[in-house]
Amino acid sequence: MSIEIKVPPVGESITEVVLSSWKKADGDFVEMDEIIAELESDKATFELTAEKAGILKISAKEGDTLEIGATVCSIEEGAAPAAKAPAQEAAPITDKASPAATETKTANYADGVPSPAAAKILAEKGLESTSGSGVGGRITKEDALKAQPAAAPKVVAPVKAAVPAGSRGERREKMSSLRKTVAKRLVAVKNETAMLTTFNEVDMQPIMEIRAKYKDKFKEKHGVGLGFMSFFTKAVCEALKEFPAVNARIEGEEIVFNDFADISIAVSAPKGLVVPVIRNADTLSLAQIEQAVMELAIKARENKLAIDEMTGGTFTITNGGVFGSMMSTPIINAPQSAILGMHNIVERPVAIGGQVVIRPIMYVALSYDHRIIDGRESVGFLVRVKQLLEDPARMLLEI
Repeated sequence: MSIEIKVPPVGESITEVVLSSWKKADGDFVEMDEIIAELESDKATFELTAEKAGILKISAKEGDTLEIGATVCSIEEGAAPAAKAPAQEAAPITDKASPAATETKTANYADGVPSPAAAKILAEKGLESTSGSGVGGRITKEDALKAQPAAAPKVVAPVKAAVPAGSRGERREKMSSLRKTVAKRLVAVKNETAMLTTFNEVDMQPIMEIRAKYKDKFKEKHGVGLGFMSFFTKAVCEALKEFPAVNARIEGEEIVFNDFADISIAVSAPKGLVVPVIRNADTLSLAQIEQAVMELAIKARENKLAIDEMTGGTFTITNGGVFGSMMSTPIINAPQSAILGMHNIVERPVAIGGQVVIRPIMYVALSYDHRIIDGRESVGFLVRVKQLLEDPARMLLEI
């Protein structure tokens, strides 16, 4: 009896998936719940497991696009193949030579063996041996005198094919479902929103001093590192309370305001950029935010993010600084209305109290949908984020 394995439902809006890879081959025996294939949707990668033990019969190829409910393979009942019996040991080889071999050795003991005088001459000529004309094939003095070194073989240099300067090769790869969806959404955002970007700079010295002072105790107590993302998330959540339009979205002819903050964090995954969500980030402590960021980042690297972990965010933070970006204009993560871009930290001269000092400065950028968010709100929001980051005590005291 066999059972068909079909593409399972993986999300309300997903109607098809791509069979990205088989983990087992056709005809393999598989255990129940063993991973047999990977399916890729336009949002994430999923593992397909065996629903029973048996022999795998593949009916879809890698790269095939399959609708939800389509048959991927079947599993036929059958026992695991028996282990192969070890090969019979070869008969032991003894050192005792056969009579024929002994006779041959005895008969040809002088074949190719030089006499003492011949051996000296051969050594002077740099030769090891030559043909012998003596009794039993023995090499005589005369044989050695006549011996000549063999001519060295003529080496013919290979003819090199003419190669044009510079590489002119090209290769083609089919776009993954995730990449195609990202491409469509980015183009749609550019075409369907009135996107603008405003910039500011943040003096990161106060946060860097806090991290240097407390990072060891923080790690010891909470089991996670104290990074920059928790400070930025906390600052964003506080600023969203003062500027609710930045946390809103357009639905039809209505503006939907959220009284909570689900913060999407852009993470680079093996198959492309994914944006998992930290739920109710406005209610979390710095340690809880760092824990959530670490868990989501690990899942992203292992392609184990679920659909509900990447949908429903109200605001996005992306950090191009980890790749060395100094400045960028991030694209809004629709249907959200704004996104904050972090960048690298560089020591720059700044004027403080009439004096030029060197400070670790980060440029930040807020891209926003001008249909909902006015210039006053966008600039005010970014200034508030700057204030909270440059005076972190405000976030802890909520002032």
